[in-house]
Amino acid sequence: MKRNKELLVLTHLSQLLDFVTGIGGFIVPLILWAVKKDEVLGMDEHGKAILNFRISMFLYVLLCIPLVLLFGLGLLGFLVIGVFYLIFPIINAIKASNEEEPIYPMTIKFL
Repeated sequence: MKRNKELLVLTHLSQLLDFVTGIGGFIVPLILWAVKKDEVLGMDEHGKAILNFRISMFLYVLLCIPLVLLFGLGLLGFLVIGVFYLIFPIINAIKASNEEEPIYPMTIKFL
């Protein structure tokens, strides 16, 4: 295994493709993780953290939909999730470049 900090950073930042393509922010990290998890040191850990974060946020979005009808609480949830989608990939890309462990809050461990 070799260390490739640039690929780890790119994997975290690829989540921001959602703002351009809609679904690319899940597909690209999934493909990078699946292909490189055995070749790049740390890719398995970072990839699982990203995918767990993405799946968790998707479930939270689904929970917010019915909450829109309840005094508009879902709108607040959508706002918080949007901020998470923007901020935490950038924070964890910086952590990856410094060889630190990724931290995504409110993440359910599926993988």
